[in-house]
Amino acid sequence: MILKGLCVAQVTPFREDTSLNEDKLRELVQFHLNAGTNGLVPCATTSENPTYTWDEHFRIIEIVVVEAAGKLKVVAGCGTNSTTRSIENIKRAREIGADGAMVVTPYYNKPTQEGLYAHFMKLADEGGLPLMLYNVPGRTGVNMKPATVARLAQHERIVAIKEASGNLEQMAEIILLCGNSITLLSGDDGLTFPILALGGRGVVSVVGNIVPKDVLAMIDAFEKENLEKARQWHYKLLPLCQAMFIETNPMPVKEAMNMLGMEVGDVRLPLVRMLPANRGKLHQALVQYGLIKEKDVVQV
Repeated sequence: MILKGLCVAQVTPFREDTSLNEDKLRELVQFHLNAGTNGLVPCATTSENPTYTWDEHFRIIEIVVVEAAGKLKVVAGCGTNSTTRSIENIKRAREIGADGAMVVTPYYNKPTQEGLYAHFMKLADEGGLPLMLYNVPGRTGVNMKPATVARLAQHERIVAIKEASGNLEQMAEIILLCGNSITLLSGDDGLTFPILALGGRGVVSVVGNIVPKDVLAMIDAFEKENLEKARQWHYKLLPLCQAMFIETNPMPVKEAMNMLGMEVGDVRLPLVRMLPANRGKLHQALVQYGLIKEKDVVQV
């Protein structure tokens, strides 16, 4: 499985009673098919995966796989801080028809580098799907070091890493050590352009939920060696990317999608709606980007 370009960390739409909105989920997949998005990553942090049941988890993957119909890659969030549970999740995602699995570094139990290596090797050996590693120390409390990634990259089923450490030097070292044995994708929208310059191949994006064509345009310009055009896209997108993290993700992106009429519903507890002042800032970012008009009213 080759992963590159724009992979969107997909939001999960809910109804007013916070139940899963299956019809809206299908619409969102079609939105990305029409936009040319390269891949979808359901059931990850942006999807609010800690808040739903395992039945909901696999139902979401099933809907996305069926709706995508093989026209874009579906990389299902399967990682937990239990090696056994993660393997079970990967096997179930494989049965459903996912193209790959994204597996986060185990959170809370804080394994050593050797523990990370043993964990991911077992997932790769027994899960049966290509894996995208996910390094996000700000959420998990553990950072997977480049030397560990290089060891893991030798496994034929470990094909990519979503790097969200925010450390460009670390990402450069991963590329230096791994070469073409693993694909590095940005885990932060605001760093996609510099990561492409380092040798990364794309992004697992939050802002791609609302402007996938623009993110694709930036990546396409870079790949065609039109660096000035890619840079222009980067600076146009940057304030919008920053607005997606005014409060905890995915609170702002779901608010933005609702402001744009995409009707994805609220977040589930323990996340809540954004503070009114921050919703105003988000609204202004959408205005400045040109997605909505100044006169459009933000409901508080």
